[in-house]
Amino acid sequence: MSNETEVQTNFIHNLIKKDVEEGKNNGAVHTRFPPEPNGYLHIGHAKAVLLNYNLAKTFNGKFNVRFDDTNPIKEEQEFVDSILEDLRWLGVDWEDRLFFTSDSFEIKYEFAQKLIKAGRAYVCDLDPEQIREYRGTLTEPGKNSPYRDRSAEENLDLFERMRQGEFPNGSKVLRAKIDMSSGNLNMRDPVIYRILHAHHHRTGDKWCIYPMYDFDHPFTDSLEGITHSLCSIEYSDHRPLYDWIVDNALELMPEVMKSRSQQTEFARLNMTYTVMSKRKLRRLVEEKHVEGWDDPRMPTIAGLRRRGITPAAIADFQERVGVARADSTVDLAMFEHCIREDLGEKAHRMMAVLDPLKVVITNWPEDKAEMLELENMPGDESAGTRQVPFGREIYIEQEDFMEEPPKKFHRLAPGKEVRLKGAYVILCEEVIKDANGKVVELRCTYDPQTKSGQDTSGKKVKGVIHWVSAKHAEKITVRMYDNLFTKENPEDEENGDFLNNINPDSLITLTDIPAEPAIAEAPAGSRFQFMRKGYFYLDHVDAAKGNIIYNRIVGLRDTWAKKNK
Repeated sequence: MSNETEVQTNFIHNLIKKDVEEGKNNGAVHTRFPPEPNGYLHIGHAKAVLLNYNLAKTFNGKFNVRFDDTNPIKEEQEFVDSILEDLRWLGVDWEDRLFFTSDSFEIKYEFAQKLIKAGRAYVCDLDPEQIREYRGTLTEPGKNSPYRDRSAEENLDLFERMRQGEFPNGSKVLRAKIDMSSGNLNMRDPVIYRILHAHHHRTGDKWCIYPMYDFDHPFTDSLEGITHSLCSIEYSDHRPLYDWIVDNALELMPEVMKSRSQQTEFARLNMTYTVMSKRKLRRLVEEKHVEGWDDPRMPTIAGLRRRGITPAAIADFQERVGVARADSTVDLAMFEHCIREDLGEKAHRMMAVLDPLKVVITNWPEDKAEMLELENMPGDESAGTRQVPFGREIYIEQEDFMEEPPKKFHRLAPGKEVRLKGAYVILCEEVIKDANGKVVELRCTYDPQTKSGQDTSGKKVKGVIHWVSAKHAEKITVRMYDNLFTKENPEDEENGDFLNNINPDSLITLTDIPAEPAIAEAPAGSRFQFMRKGYFYLDHVDAAKGNIIYNRIVGLRDTWAKKNK
């Protein structure tokens, strides 16, 4: 992507391009990603971080990672570690610019004192419910707090005592003194510091007061030299407060401010059959509806990675979605299309039979085994070939046989022929059933003149099916993942709590699945297309424990591509 070219699906790129051309910020571009370490990153965060990171790269700028660690009650080192791991996996390089907002608590405290001295902040004793009551409504102005006119000296004293831990949680706050009659509720003397007696994962018990996001964020942006502060659309009403903080910081502490940062909002990523709220994702984990933050059904980056989705597929998806000004919901099928597009060019083809039916080839010698050469990627000679063992007894899929097939069924049936992938044409001679009438075995014959690549029979057989030699099969476990929710909008209140919409069949585990040997011998993290079944990933977490478990990444059917032709 060139900074000389406008991008139709990214209005922020075009805005920054204009800023650079006009020499704003001396032509510099400096972006950041400010995650709060209170959960794992999800695919919506991937959109935000890749947007910020790629814009910085496009305009030869700088990119920061800054942890917004201002709420010790919800924040943990585990989340810090997971976020950094996710960012590295996505290919993000912050160089030496990794920051924590807690690193600058002292200078922010100094800024708050300067606001008090300038008559622009005061300590308020109203409780949260009273503050909401005094704030007013969208149609009615607020009214001043009875503590609004405290002297600077009294406010400084109270604020210092708040810091020293003299007062209990919720008993006092520091508020910016702006305008209680403003049409924007965010400007009606917002709270900028609250008392919170809690152990912080980095600063320990040093602080008893913590800055609010709307105070901390703009100040830290300008402190770090951020030129373009990109955030989601719900913060658009907070922009006047963002500007107020930055303006006051530049006026009262010009010696430490490095930029006049500018906030720009863009639409969040919403996706069908998915929830993106950290609070709801946390509920899924803590109430054990899933097996952890990295459960492959979760939209977390850790979950997507464990399912087998690649960073390239995520980046492609974000590029296709684009950057809009208004929220919308993206069809999950579009994301799955990007996954197939990516894996279709990378994943070698292999054979595994997920619902096995035994076939005995009666005219094949009992002790004979033949190694057949199959291509790894049809049409791509550079991908090489592999040797697959073939013998008298094989497994095929139950669905590839019908006792009374419809006219257009081109697979195996009594008296019908089908080609085994890379092997021979077989003819179904006999059907064996159990006491309940279920088909448990087929007796077939093969035509030795029909060997793939050496066929001299002249037969034209329409059906081709995959198979696995029973004698040589490796048994694996396969997890068949589906959407975690049954409804396109899981948060639709028609069915009550979003948890009521969980799909009971979102995970089906298949055991003792016969697969060709190469599947079981592959290294952890391998991705294959199981012929005619989908794309699968050798779970790196379970592989480390010595287990061969493949996760279905995505099926082969592409509904999005068909709808968007």
